[in-house]
Amino acid sequence: MFNKFIKRPVLSAVISIIILILGIIGITTLPISQYPDIAPPTVQVSATYDGANAEAVLNSVIVPLEEAINGVEGMTYMTSTATSGSASITVYFE
Repeated sequence: MFNKFIKRPVLSAVISIIILILGIIGITTLPISQYPDIAPPTVQVSATYDGANAEAVLNSVIVPLEEAINGVEGMTYMTSTATSGSASITVYFE
């Protein structure tokens, strides 16, 4: 069966070109709603402060980190949470 393609390279080239053209037509006619949703790139910063309550973590860990992270190139927004002994900051980029 595969000998046909070896003996006739023009046939192989034509079939490859047809498959390529059909793929290009498929990509151009695929509606945007069918593309998968892509999440924006994110960076998550986690820190621990053993024995501290949420307010102490907020004042001594999250606020300085947010001030340092704020204004990073390409950043759209950031969220942060503070619990007893731990902090988490998530930075979202374009």
